[in-house]
Amino acid sequence: MGSTPLYSISIMLKFITTNIGRLRLISLLEGLSLLALIGIAMPAKYLYQDPTLVKAIGPVHGILFLLFVMNTISVGIEYRWKFTQTTWKVLLACIIPFGTFYVDHKILSPLQEAHS
Repeated sequence: MGSTPLYSISIMLKFITTNIGRLRLISLLEGLSLLALIGIAMPAKYLYQDPTLVKAIGPVHGILFLLFVMNTISVGIEYRWKFTQTTWKVLLACIIPFGTFYVDHKILSPLQEAHS
């Protein structure tokens, strides 16, 4: 059990010390915010006429969406992705529910492992 905290710290450092790690973290947060917006906030707004959650989660999701797009372009340039092969797939993922999770698993995680 003594190595668990250090292992956890090294895992987290992978997500904040590299551009692709930050993209993976933003991808996760953007995906979760979209699910919260669609699965919790929107039903609350229309079923209970309470837009409070939409007003709170909507702007957060918007900021994460923009960060995801900017970081995708930045990582695409850094890793010299061909737009027609990789970049467009990653960008498309942020507008499809569960898309960011899929892209993280199929594209971003293997790329991060290959460049570690």
